[in-house]
Amino acid sequence: MSGPRILVSACLVGRPVRYNGTAKSLVHPALLRWLAEGRVVTLCPELAAGFAVPRPAAEIVAGRSGRDVLAGNGCVLESTGNDVTDLFRAGAQAALTLAREQACVFALLTDGSPSCGSNFIYDGSFRGILHDGTGVTAALLRDNRIEVFADSEIDKLAARLEACTANDGERFNSPSIEK
Repeated sequence: MSGPRILVSACLVGRPVRYNGTAKSLVHPALLRWLAEGRVVTLCPELAAGFAVPRPAAEIVAGRSGRDVLAGNGCVLESTGNDVTDLFRAGAQAALTLAREQACVFALLTDGSPSCGSNFIYDGSFRGILHDGTGVTAALLRDNRIEVFADSEIDKLAARLEACTANDGERFNSPSIEK
């Protein structure tokens, strides 16, 4: 293995774990290289929390974000009305635990997801309306100094990784991950 490890949403590597039983496969030379190098650690926070596939769609309600959910000021509801806030918090914690155990200092997550969204998420109306915000897992990882990138930002992540490893051979100058 060469360079820092990356936590990656399982759906991005072709696993059919999304709420509707599909994957959101990301085919990119950098991701393929990181996989071949053994640097990718995959996880679906929602499956880690005990959700099934398929499952009802879920959104953070009232235009809130993952950070609000973590602070107790927001909730995640399924399209059925079932409150799944605690499961989303548990999935986020599972992702953070795995990232720490595997020394991941970066994460590549699926934007739009109430777990993994890092730039935008749905507004909770279940009408397909997006707003700026983060999912629960993305917020928790960022709060714990793991750099989070959306799937659309893979080139930015690749450049960040190149800059880190170029500084001193294989040495990586990132903030330490505290347990």
